[in-house]
Amino acid sequence: MEKGMKLKVRKELDSRQQSNIIKLKGSLISKGYTEIIHILDQDDEFHINSFDIEIGTAGKVQEFITAFIAREQLEDSISIFK
Repeated sequence: MEKGMKLKVRKELDSRQQSNIIKLKGSLISKGYTEIIHILDQDDEFHINSFDIEIGTAGKVQEFITAFIAREQLEDSISIFK
């Protein structure tokens, strides 16, 4: 694992949003995109979830995350943090 990625996650979530975000993180790990996800506070509204991925997989991982967010309608809850 070489390159870092970050997700910006809203702290106040309903149960559906929370469940789907847990599924996204679990999928990232089970698909072998990362081994561990670190969670830090950004401010009163958001957490930053950071994790390492293999060099050369950033596009594939971003596509997976973007598709998951769109499919589960999580656009207001989580985003790729740049």
